[in-house]
Amino acid sequence: MLSGPLGSGKTFFVRALARNLGVAAPVTSPTFTLVHEYALSGGGVLMHADVYRLLGSDAEALFREVAELGLRERRADGAIVVAEWGADAVAALGGALSLCISLSFDGAHSRVAVLSGPRAGDIVA
Repeated sequence: MLSGPLGSGKTFFVRALARNLGVAAPVTSPTFTLVHEYALSGGGVLMHADVYRLLGSDAEALFREVAELGLRERRADGAIVVAEWGADAVAALGGALSLCISLSFDGAHSRVAVLSGPRAGDIVA
């Protein structure tokens, strides 16, 4: 799950992740389509979701709309799911394997990433 203000680098992060997973296709923000799916070079799928447009919904509607995207099922099938915005609704899909990355600005040209989750301590940035 990625969070952070507009322009903090969420899609840039997904683009870099996709490139390192062997995605050859251009990675763009799924703001208007909600979910983009990319084939990984070694097999498997990377799903990039952006639920920003759904944030005006009440909490129950947000949970229902995020569930309708099918991310939980695709994740259970082995897809790597990276979601922007809608922290509570998206985190509910993640279970014990979720990693939350909060991006913020630290000056004009640098960003700070804060990782949290059950295994965040295993990650070296």
